[in-house]
Amino acid sequence: MAHPIALADMRAAAKGLDGIVIRTPMLENPDVNAMLGGRLLLKAENLQRTGAFKIRGAYWRMLKMSAEERERGVVTYSSGNHALGVARAAQVLGSSAVIVMPSDAPEAKKAASRALGAEIMAFDRDSESSDAVVERIERETGRLVVGPSTHPLVLAGAGTTALELLEQARDVHVELDAVLVPCGGGGLTAATAVVMANASPATQVFAAEPDLFDDTRRSLIAGERVGNPAGRRTICDAIMTPIPNAVTFPINHALLAGGVTATDAEVRAAMHFAYEHFKLVTEPGAVVGLAAILSGRAPIKGRAVATVITGGNIDPARFADLLRTSEINQQQDSPT
Repeated sequence: MAHPIALADMRAAAKGLDGIVIRTPMLENPDVNAMLGGRLLLKAENLQRTGAFKIRGAYWRMLKMSAEERERGVVTYSSGNHALGVARAAQVLGSSAVIVMPSDAPEAKKAASRALGAEIMAFDRDSESSDAVVERIERETGRLVVGPSTHPLVLAGAGTTALELLEQARDVHVELDAVLVPCGGGGLTAATAVVMANASPATQVFAAEPDLFDDTRRSLIAGERVGNPAGRRTICDAIMTPIPNAVTFPINHALLAGGVTATDAEVRAAMHFAYEHFKLVTEPGAVVGLAAILSGRAPIKGRAVATVITGGNIDPARFADLLRTSEINQQQDSPT
C-alpha cells in the first residue's frame, strides 16, 4: 500500500529543519530501568521550541508556502500545541495565523498563542465542527489551511521526531522493541510507524490514548474509523480528538501493532513519575505512553521500550494540582 509519506520525506524534512528545531534529548535512568526490569527511553519533545513536537510539522509545511500564501496567512484547528507551532512558524516566516480552538482549551495555551501573534477563534467542541469553522475562515479570508496531522509535509516534519529517536537509541547500542506514541489525530503516530517500518522493522509501534478517547485503538480493531461519543472529557486535553482522520488512519491501520490506553489517574501518576525520576514538566496527554508502560499495559520487562513525551505546555498551577492529586491517590492506595 502506498502511503502519502515515505522515509525519504522525513530525511528531507530533517535537513530542512536543521537549525530551526531542537534535537531534543533521549533520556534514560538506570535506576528506573532496574525498577522496571527493562530499558525505558523517553524522547523529551516537551523541551522542543514552543514546548511540543508540533513545530516540526508546522514549520516544514509553512516553509514551502509561496510568497502570496505567506501574505494571506494561515488558519488551523488546534487545542494548543499545534497552535503554538503554527503561531511561532508564522512569526519566524513573516506570516500571520488564525487558530480555531475549543472554548474549553487551557487558558495558558490560548495566552501563549496570542503572545506569538496568533488570533484565536473559539468554538464549542460539543456542538460545532472545527472543520466547518476552519473552512468558513478559509473561504472568507483566503488563508491557507495548515492542519495538525493530514498534510504530507506536516507528517514528514513530525516524523523527524522518530528519526532522531531511532538514531539516539542506536547511538547507545539499543535496538528498540517498541515505541508508544501519544495519539490524537494520529499524525505523529503514523509518521513514527513509517519510520520504524522502513528503518527498524522489528520495532513495534503502538498508539497510546486516554481510555475514554481510544478512537484509534477501537478503529484498529474494527478495521474502520470509529468515533468517540460526544460529551466525554479527560485531563489529556491535547489528544481529545473525535475520530481518527482519514489520512493517517490507513497508515496506522496498516503499520501499527495495536493501541494501548491509560486512565486519567494513571496519567497523573505518570506525570508524577516523569517529574520525580527525570525532572520533566509534562502535560497530561504527553505521558499516556509512559502511563501505559508503568501500568503494565505495555510490557517492558526484558525489553527496550521508548515513548515520546510529546509536550510540556501546562499552567504551573494545574501541573502542581495534578501532581498533588496523584500523591494523594498514592497515599490512599498504600497499605497502612
